[in-house]
Amino acid sequence: MAANEKLLQDDVTAKIDSKYFRSLIGSLIFLTNSRSDILYSVSIISRFMENPNKLHLTAAKRILRYLQGIKNHGILYKQQDENRLIGYFDSDWAGSYNDRKSTSGYVFCLETIIIS
Repeated sequence: MAANEKLLQDDVTAKIDSKYFRSLIGSLIFLTNSRSDILYSVSIISRFMENPNKLHLTAAKRILRYLQGIKNHGILYKQQDENRLIGYFDSDWAGSYNDRKSTSGYVFCLETIIIS
């Protein structure tokens, strides 16, 4: 997603086919099992599955273009002698303009390897 992009539920742009949008978001949610780098963006746009508009579809297509551009990238995991668990957590306390809900996220690493 674009930096600091705030998507609104009730926007003036044209409405789109919600069945197509739900299918696209469902596919992106499935991809988050192996691609944790898109997890935040997918969680934001999945809030608009019931009544999507053109801006929401544009944000979803931006994620698809990102995935197309990095499809040859990967993560190399190497065996290490010591394993130290490190965790990070962050949230944006009432960051949604629509319902004032918070978004939080976490990452856990085993030494330098992201595991969750």
